[in-house]
Formats: sequence, structure tokens, C-alpha cells
Amino acid sequence: MKEYSPLAKKLMHYSLKAINAYHMIQEGDRILVCLSGGKDSYTMLWVLHALKKKYRLNIELLSFTLDQAQPGWNDGAMRAWLEKEGMPYEILHRDTYSIVKEKIPEGKTYCSLCSRLRRGNIYAYAREHGFNKVALGHHREDAITTLLMSAMYAGALKSMPPKLLTDDKTQVVIRPLYFCQESDIEEFSKEMGFPIIPCTLCGSQENLVRKKLKKLIQDLAHENPKVPSNLLHALQTLEPSQLADKRHWDFQNLGSSGAEILLRDDEFLES
Repeated sequence: MKEYSPLAKKLMHYSLKAINAYHMIQEGDRILVCLSGGKDSYTMLWVLHALKKKYRLNIELLSFTLDQAQPGWNDGAMRAWLEKEGMPYEILHRDTYSIVKEKIPEGKTYCSLCSRLRRGNIYAYAREHGFNKVALGHHREDAITTLLMSAMYAGALKSMPPKLLTDDKTQVVIRPLYFCQESDIEEFSKEMGFPIIPCTLCGSQENLVRKKLKKLIQDLAHENPKVPSNLLHALQTLEPSQLADKRHWDFQNLGSSGAEILLRDDEFLES
């Protein structure tokens, strides 16, 4: 039996926990595993292959990388690593970098358009080549940071779900690292010596809201280590009766016994 490091075992344990909890993988799945070149996606790819081998899963995994024509992009070390590990892969060239730089003014956030273009190319490839699932490397910190971003800057309680159906209903998106901590992933990436390819778009923007909120969570976690896990638990523990969304709780008929009274409030508005 293959021996795994304690960190590898921990990541495999929490990935398997998420896979089982959200029924991410079924017999015969063809899964497009998105490898961006960062620590998270390398870890996800390694974990999925390790689980496939350990449990002899009847699934197909293809590592898929989108070369977005960023300046300085060099995937030579990535290709060498994939071939050494015996992992099937595809690296597709699409110049989305030029589109992002053309459309987004200097100083504005690139992430939204960049990720939208990347997702479009990924889903199109999966659809055209018969993959029924797409695996993304988002982890616990990604999910809880997105929750805070949505609440504070978009006025909505939403985040990254561990599993979702694409809008065209042709693929299911899964996030096997959903329960994994970023600090463990970072340490594991160093342990494994993954050939990281840095991002020259979002990585070049230091004042992103996401970075500020990640730091806020880290600072709070220094005072109370349970803060990140509590936020993750909040994503799994929705209580509609304790919120104010009329679509998910019948406030109109709650405790109603008489005729409804509707009061006009326009007289309080400034003219």
C-alpha cells in the first residue's frame, strides 16, 4: 500500500468528506479537472488521482489548462510534471488576456471578466468533448470570503456551492477541496514541489476586496481560531425563519388572524 504524508492524508480525508457529503462523483463520470497552474488546482488534481487509484474508481480524469496568453506564460515545467505523474492532460491556447486588458480600465478589477471568459472556454471544451463534470480547486477560504463579499458588496447571501449545475444544464461543477484549509494546501504544495505558474492579472492587483476580506478573516481567526470553520458551517446551516427573505419564509401569513392593514408611507418622503 502506498504511504502518504500526514498532510496528504488530511487533504484526502477532507476532500473525501466533501465528495461524499455532496455526492460529487458517480460511477463512470468523465471529469474535466481544471489546472490553472496554482497551488489549489495542483492539489485538487493530485488528490483526485490519489483517490481514484486508492479506491480503484471507475472514472476518467483529464487535467485541463487554459493558456490565456498572459505575458511570461511558460507551461514547460507543468507539462513535464504531468507527464512524470502519468496524468492525461490538455493545454488549450485562447487569448483572453488581450480582451481583459482591452475592456477593463487600468486600476479596475480584472477578476470578473477574466473568470467569465475562462469559464466559458472551460464549459465549451467540456461540452464538446463529452465531459459531464468540471472540477474546480476552490477551498474553504474561497467559499467563506465569497460569502462576505456577496453580503457586503452585492447585498446577497450567496457564495460558491460545493456542487452546481451549469446554466445550460450540460455539466455539473464540483469543488472537492471545499472543506480543505488554504494553509494546508499551501504547505502541501511546497511539500510536493508543484511547478507553480503565477497569474499576471489578478496576482498583480494588490488592493482587491477579496484580499482585504481574507486578511480580515485571518485577523479574526488569530483572536478566535473557530471563525473560518464557523463561517463554513454558516454556509451549511441556512435558517430562513431567522432572515428576512420573503421568498423563503411566509411572513404575510405568520401569526395573521385579522384583515391585513397596509399603511401608506409616501407622506414621510421628502418632496
